[in-house]
Amino acid sequence: MPKQPHLEKHHSSEELKNRYFKSKDPVESRRWHLIWKVSLEWSIKNSANTIGLNYEYGKEIVKKCNSIGAQGLKNLKRKGRKKTGGKQQLLNDQQIEKLKQEIAKRPSDGGIWTGVKVARWIELENR
Repeated sequence: MPKQPHLEKHHSSEELKNRYFKSKDPVESRRWHLIWKVSLEWSIKNSANTIGLNYEYGKEIVKKCNSIGAQGLKNLKRKGRKKTGGKQQLLNDQQIEKLKQEIAKRPSDGGIWTGVKVARWIELENR
């Protein structure tokens, strides 16, 4: 039988369970899940396997939780990202209105508007 890991009593098992269920970040949620299982006297290996984590990663999570508590379970990668709001628009408002008017008419080749034709129109408009 594997050795029972040491887990500091920063939180009760019930509180760990609640944090697992309430976490909105999927990375943090899995970390809370692991710590909750370990608090229920599961081994790190069994806990990690059950929730789909690597054993070594599970050991790191328990170590961080023991040393700095809940801060060790935060997803720091998400905080470092800048929110750019997506890609920059290809067309400004005036160009969008012009495109709407063009689409209301037949295309110059007499067929129907397709994604490729719209893309070509945008390319010509942005030259």
